[in-house]
Amino acid sequence: MKKASSADTLYKVFIYVVLITLAVVIIVPVGWVFLASVKQNSEFYGNPWTLPATFYWQNFVDAWTAAKMGSYMLNSVIVTALSLAILLVVALPAAYCLSRFHFRGGKFLNTAFMAGLFINVNYIVVPIFLMLRDWDSWMNYLFRLNNVFMNNLVTLAVVYASTALPFTIYLLSGYFATLPHDFEEAAYIDGAGYGQAMIRVIFPMAQPSILTIILFNFLSFWNEYIISMTLMNSATGQKTLPVGLLNLMQASQSAAQYGRLYAGLVLVMLPTLILYMCVQKKLTQGMTVGGLKG
Repeated sequence: MKKASSADTLYKVFIYVVLITLAVVIIVPVGWVFLASVKQNSEFYGNPWTLPATFYWQNFVDAWTAAKMGSYMLNSVIVTALSLAILLVVALPAAYCLSRFHFRGGKFLNTAFMAGLFINVNYIVVPIFLMLRDWDSWMNYLFRLNNVFMNNLVTLAVVYASTALPFTIYLLSGYFATLPHDFEEAAYIDGAGYGQAMIRVIFPMAQPSILTIILFNFLSFWNEYIISMTLMNSATGQKTLPVGLLNLMQASQSAAQYGRLYAGLVLVMLPTLILYMCVQKKLTQGMTVGGLKG
């Protein structure tokens, strides 16, 4: 018994050491970026670990206005919100039908969605670009319209939502399958239809799982760079925050405006940190309760 107790103690100590090390590795760089964002440029040439003499908030003003980070952030907010809306409208009913009903062609659809999990979107960016470019050429030829699909925030949102469908449907289907049918049957007895039972009964019960996929996809859409850089390739200003941040990094390094650079990094990180803190408990519940049978 003593040996087992000693082994358990050593295991717990090992786990705590690993967790503390991981926390330090993550927290220290993030904290350093926040401190660097309020430093003046002259303070970067000394010891990088020294605290700022004063909080120089002008870096955020310059990043927001002069570097156009405010405009890029608005584009990211629009694209992310629209992508999540499209994704939820399509994925929630699809996952519900695939997990709760048996119909002809259901296995094929489920297999097709699962096959999408093995397709890395970075490998198909070029075909997507060529397809949208050809569609733009046809629209210009037929209706004399330019940039209908390329350099369009709505198109970018549709592409984001489409690429996230396989994983989202997979996660939601697994959660919906664990929910008991008794609640739906009670709703049917009370006169509810399939749509009412889905919206008023199943979706509220699946709230933790829905919040989980919202957070995961929000992080993916908000930080996505390759698709945005490829499809928003003109000088129209329709760029998302990661692409604008790259431009800011290049301009800041050449002009030695390091404070403005780190202020831009904080603007990118802050929304994700705030969202995570708001839904942390629901996120943990959605990741753990999905494997429990009701």
